[in-house]
Amino acid sequence: MNKFGLAASLSLGLVIAGCGAEEDNAGNNAADNAGGNNAAEENNAGENNAAENNAGENNAAEENDAADNDGGEASGNVGEELDYTITGIDAGAGIMSATDEAVETYELSDWDVTASSDAAMTQALADAVENEEPIIVTGWTPHWKFSSFDLKFLEDPEGVYGEAEDIHTFAREGLEEDMPEAYQVLDNFQWSEEDMGEIMMEIQDGTDEVEAARNWIDNNEDTVAEWTDGVEEVDGEEISLVFVAWDSEIASTNMIALVLEDLGYDVSMDPLEANFMFQAVSEGEADAMVAAWLPLTHEHLVEDYGDSMEDLGANLEGARTGLVVPEYMDIDSIEDLQ
Repeated sequence: MNKFGLAASLSLGLVIAGCGAEEDNAGNNAADNAGGNNAAEENNAGENNAAENNAGENNAAEENDAADNDGGEASGNVGEELDYTITGIDAGAGIMSATDEAVETYELSDWDVTASSDAAMTQALADAVENEEPIIVTGWTPHWKFSSFDLKFLEDPEGVYGEAEDIHTFAREGLEEDMPEAYQVLDNFQWSEEDMGEIMMEIQDGTDEVEAARNWIDNNEDTVAEWTDGVEEVDGEEISLVFVAWDSEIASTNMIALVLEDLGYDVSMDPLEANFMFQAVSEGEADAMVAAWLPLTHEHLVEDYGDSMEDLGANLEGARTGLVVPEYMDIDSIEDLQ
């Protein structure tokens, strides 16, 4: 019995010891496994975060590339659709020289400026707007096209086209002594962009230009009376006016010609290119003009001929020149053409 009891005790001790060892091993294995799993989860989480970061970076890069491509394609497509052509007016106009300068200043080496006329330019603009096609034209206000179409000037951050301009009246030397009444009317003449616009729009709607000018005079007798206040009538004295055949100057020259005719003058009007207009007044071949745009558009002509004629000052203030596009075009600045 004693031997049996001793053997049993030893066997029970070994069992208990074995169970304790298994529990320790199980605990250690569980801890190791938990640690391994945690490390694996942390590694996986880190890898996933890294993957997310890479995805974010890739998305950002793709968005930037898309934005760059959109901007490049926008300017490129406009140039391709227009065959890199800006539609201008007569070659002697100051706005054409300014546009040539803009092409150089903004490094638009692929672009050309084509000369035409005011009428051809506005017809091309009307055709493009009707079909909602892109077009870039040399433009200015006042002009009826801004009332007929939804247009905008392209921003000019380099200031090539300058600020607002004024339209001046010029007379030949000696006009004040020879025709004091006409000189006084021309010196008094001043109106607004809205006034000029009324005549231009009526002409554009199909009214004869003389009739449109007469309608404005009849509707603005008080304004005309200020220009002619104290002026005596004459008996058929001849006076010649010259103008550049822009819609704005057609309106103003026809109107002031009728005012002078109402005073008894026999008025002749001759449309000329800008350089010949200045030359005619400076050399006394014409008596006056009400069509000089300053300080930018006709600046070079004033430099050439201004000393031999008299500047009677602005007859309209706040005119503007620049590059003009339809509002539906997705460009806002000359820089967008680069």
